[in-house]
Formats: sequence, C-alpha cells, structure tokens
Amino acid sequence: MMVTMRTLASLAFTAALVAAAVSTTGADHKAFLGRWNLTGTGTDSNAIYWLEIKEENGQLTGMFLNRGGSPVKLASVEVKDDELVITTAAPEGRPGQTFRVKSKGDRLEGSTTVGERTLEFTGARPPSWPAANANATHTYGKPVELFDGKSLDTWNLQVADRPSGWTIVDGAMTNEAKANNLVSKQTFKDFKIQAEYRIESGSNSGIYLRGRYEVQIQDDAGKALDSLRMGGVYGFIAPSVDAARPPGTWQTLDVELAGRFVTVVLNGTTIIDNQEIPGITCGAIDSNEGAAGPIMLQGDHGAIEFRNLTIAPAR
Repeated sequence: MMVTMRTLASLAFTAALVAAAVSTTGADHKAFLGRWNLTGTGTDSNAIYWLEIKEENGQLTGMFLNRGGSPVKLASVEVKDDELVITTAAPEGRPGQTFRVKSKGDRLEGSTTVGERTLEFTGARPPSWPAANANATHTYGKPVELFDGKSLDTWNLQVADRPSGWTIVDGAMTNEAKANNLVSKQTFKDFKIQAEYRIESGSNSGIYLRGRYEVQIQDDAGKALDSLRMGGVYGFIAPSVDAARPPGTWQTLDVELAGRFVTVVLNGTTIIDNQEIPGITCGAIDSNEGAAGPIMLQGDHGAIEFRNLTIAPAR
C-alpha cells in the first residue's frame, strides 16, 4: 500500500509538471497571437514586414507580408520553447525564408537570414484604434493643394540620390516609367483626398495613404475584381464593383481615411465602404501606423498623369 501511494504521488507530481509545461507553452504561444509590424534595426531600418498569427482549431496559422507583394499564408508556424519560428511559402526553385522571433513583453525581437548575413528586427503591435467611420460627417480644415499645376515644390523624392523622372506637361504632373516615388512634404492623420489622373494602357501606379496603405491605380477596366485592382487597398481590400474607365481617359479617386477605416469612391461610385485596413501594404515607407504620414505617389512602375491632388485634413 505504501509503494502504491508513493507511486500515485509520483504520478500526480509528474502530471502536475506536465500540466504546468502545457500551460507555459500555451502562455508562450498566446504572446505571439495577433498582428505585428516588424522593422529591421540599424542599417536595415528600411526592411519592413507585417505579420498576423492566429490560433485556429488548435493550430497556429499566419499571414505574412514580405517587403514586396501581397500578404501570403505562412508555410509553417510553430513555437519551440520560447521562440516563434515561421517559414514563408517557398518560391519556385527557392527555399522559403525562416524568421525566428522571441516575445519581449509587448514587443518582439527576431532575426532572419538574407543571403549570407543576418537581418535583425523588432516588432510592435499596431495602435488600438476604436471603430471609426470614414463615412461620417467630419469637420475638415482648409484644403491643401498638393499640386498647383505649375511646380512640384510640395514634394520630396523618396530616393534622394535618384533622378526625379517627373515633369509638368500642359498643367499635369507626369512621370517617365521607372521614375522616383514622390513623397509629400506635409504629413496628415485623418483626411479626405481627391485625385484626378490618367494612365496609359497597361500602366500601374498607386497613392499611399500616410505613406503606408496603397490604393491601387492600374489599367483594370473590365477585369475580375480582387485586392490588386483599380481602387483596391493593395493585397487587403478588393473593390466591390468595377468602376474603372479605359486607359487614356481622366478618372477621379476620392478617399477618406479615419484611423484605419477607409472609403474609396472611384469615378463617382463607392467601391470600398468604410472597411478596416488590416495592416501596412508593400512599399510602405514605415510601419509606425499611429503617426501622421505623407501622401506618396508611386512613380517607379508605369506612367501616370495627375492634374488635381487636393487633401483636406480632419479637425
């Protein structure tokens, strides 16, 4: 009887340790759940990623935005000891990229291998904005003319040591293909912006809200709708209807941004109605979502002309 009691006590103690280990593992993986903005450190500060980790049916899954393209489903997500290990889907003929991440309170620290070197990064949660309404009646301040038809004085070049590639022709600002991106000198938080533009056949451009969320501009009239189409928030939100006009014609784009909620009106038709943008899009200038940011015009893809760009900041 004494042996049995000791055995039972030992088993109970072992079970308690196992339970504690499971509990600890659960606590560890829960620290990684949710959305994260990842930013490279030091000379890699231009390396910006977005990550979302979920627990579905007892399994960890994730979406990942690399430095280009759209958010994609992670090939593997697991927690080993106190470390989150994620691997991106493998491009054809190449291995996937592995990121190793540790929780540091309300932040993350991690690294990945890029070529023959190690890139280190930190992670922060996006701001917790209350539910906003980009359709609500806001009080706006005095409109700011981002282009007056005469000069580009209100803009900086995204890459200072590269040629601009932009000129003014017949009162419209126009770029050469593969030109520099333009970044407004003034920054904005919540606002509505109006743009009038014209693109060529097969052309591709975009307007970045706060420099972080790209509203796509592309020759898309008549094509199937997805988040990469005209007026969509790149990689995240698809337009609800096709309101695009053929290339070579002037088009209008009206966008209201409140917090992370956006409404897009293309050529007088609402195509995105007060939807939340999950995170930064590829090409974002930074991942500091809580701060005011500039308007960025994508010039490094196809040719585009703008003859009106007006923004009204919310008060």
